Amino acid sequence: MSVYFYGCMTLDGYLAGRDHSLDWLHHCGTVEETGYEEFYRRMDVTVMGRRTFRELERLEHPERIYSTTRNYVFTHEKHPPREGFRFVSGDVPAFIQGLNQNENIWIIGGNTILAPLLDADMVDCMFVQIAPVLLGGGIPLFAQKERTRQFQLEEVRRYGQFAELICRRK
Repeated sequence: MSVYFYGCMTLDGYLAGRDHSLDWLHHCGTVEETGYEEFYRRMDVTVMGRRTFRELERLEHPERIYSTTRNYVFTHEKHPPREGFRFVSGDVPAFIQGLNQNENIWIIGGNTILAPLLDADMVDCMFVQIAPVLLGGGIPLFAQKERTRQFQLEEVRRYGQFAELICRRK
């Protein structure tokens, strides 16, 4: 099993604005300007939080966006069944450990899902895109417990206005 984070943050380290808005991201470029398609083809499972899922729900057909992966949404709220998505709760690292060991797992969204996995040293590779935007406040991408974790920088790419760092766990 390999656990990947793939996402974007601002120059000052925020994933979203104070209101959890991603408006800043949509003004920087498009997904076609990134390596997203290549990355997604290698994934078997996606895992996201409720707020990330809410952003997907704003789109016309969210079930089509991640149509080739099994998709899990962590939430404490009751949700009616939704085509293409399974709602789960509990301990994030334990859930990930219970998945098929031969699959690639993409952690989507922010620190609610990512932080416990970083704390458990379970993130194998990070694709972090940086957009040339300063929000001055908001929801930080990284909020794990205070402890040094080192990754090896493997590659730096440029996609339009985005810089992408690809780092593997040492």
